Amino acid sequence: MTDLVVLGFPDKEKAEAVMRLGRELSRQELLDLEDAALAWRTQDGKIHVEQTYHPTATGAAGGALWGTLFGMLFLMPVFGAAVGAASGAAIGKLTDVGVNDAFIKEVAGTLEPGRAAVFALVRRSTPDRVREALRPFNPTVLRTSLTKDREEELVSALQGT
Repeated sequence: MTDLVVLGFPDKEKAEAVMRLGRELSRQELLDLEDAALAWRTQDGKIHVEQTYHPTATGAAGGALWGTLFGMLFLMPVFGAAVGAASGAAIGKLTDVGVNDAFIKEVAGTLEPGRAAVFALVRRSTPDRVREALRPFNPTVLRTSLTKDREEELVSALQGT
């Protein structure tokens, strides 16, 4: 089962550092993310979002590959790649997987100017190691899909209590 965890940070730089940490923990196989996103609110109140999973680009790449393969069968690989990329991009755009965009914007709208949040859909993790790695960043747990007990355990672990 996938769990959603949204962590708040005092600034975008700390949130970006946690995103980098997430990639490093993934390389070490301590964290398996289905999706992650970074949202921040600038001092003028504008909301910005960066997502790590881009279904349109992924769909276009996959479509181009399949289109080329089918195009080679019919002796038109360039045409096949173009049609495959276009259809793959369209399908990717319609496929909304990962953290819901509307949810990200809703939570980001509650951030104070200058603050940031990291959204993570976690497939599996080594909880004690991940919590230990996150603790120096002093994150605030904004939202989770965890049970009340597990959320309280997470908050305590991140606060070092």
